[in-house]
Amino acid sequence: MFKFTIKRLLQAIPVLFIVASLTFFMIRVAPGGPFSTDKAVSSEVLASINEHYGLNKPILYQYYDYMLSLFQGDLGPSYKYSSRTVNEVIASSFPVSLELGIFAMIFAIVVGIAFGVIAAIKPNSIRDYMSMSVVMVGICVPAFVLGPVLIWLFAIKLQWFNVTGWSTVGDMVLPTITLGAIYVANIARLSRGGMLEILSQDFIRTARAKGLPEKVVIIKHALRGGLLSVVSYLGPAIAGVITGSFVVETIFQVPGLGRVFVQAAFNRDYTMIVGTVVFYSLLIVILNIIVDILQIWLDPRRSFSQ
Repeated sequence: MFKFTIKRLLQAIPVLFIVASLTFFMIRVAPGGPFSTDKAVSSEVLASINEHYGLNKPILYQYYDYMLSLFQGDLGPSYKYSSRTVNEVIASSFPVSLELGIFAMIFAIVVGIAFGVIAAIKPNSIRDYMSMSVVMVGICVPAFVLGPVLIWLFAIKLQWFNVTGWSTVGDMVLPTITLGAIYVANIARLSRGGMLEILSQDFIRTARAKGLPEKVVIIKHALRGGLLSVVSYLGPAIAGVITGSFVVETIFQVPGLGRVFVQAAFNRDYTMIVGTVVFYSLLIVILNIIVDILQIWLDPRRSFSQ
């Protein structure tokens, strides 16, 4: 497993290099700069600021300096948070995004698997159709629509939860549901399909012929194989639920890294944008490696030497 992990990490280095390079040059093609919108700044002061951050150098020199710092683990200073580095901003804001992502993923896994298994036990029945119809709402309604609707209904009308923030349990419920809704639908579909395939296997018929209760057949014999497709999906799903919280964090004013990234895009904070993209890319690589290891553990036909 150790060799497998190291090999995958080494394979990811060229990808991360390309992602960082493309992001670096793409944001500089856009008009404007990190200090071009500052008010009451003379040309002399602006030139001094650009010189301080090295923005007066040719772009290739800027690229070389940035990549050299990046390989040393330094994401550079933030242009808008003058007293903080990008590393410090990510370290303070990412735990909130991670917490939101974990809650949303737990919600999606528990609800999605439950609805998928319920639908698979009696396929093409009313229970099957009703279960899948409910979870399909997550795919049909995007987050930027679902979020305001939940705020209007549960926060404004019923006053059950808070509208914004991230300090109490009431603050976390609506963002978690909004972010996890689309993944509930996908996990339910995958678990339903996997369970239908496993439930038709001979060893399941044998277990039922032995007189085992249906609950034991489902939980002990069918779930492990039936959820392989769900485990395969967890890699991009977890990456998506953590990196795709930009809209949700903005709607609910959650002080996470997604909201910081959106603000950095508006402020043309070059180092913050590149640093966040590189950080998220590395996170996706690590999550995919973890999921691959789980797949090998669950599927006896696979090994780390493949």
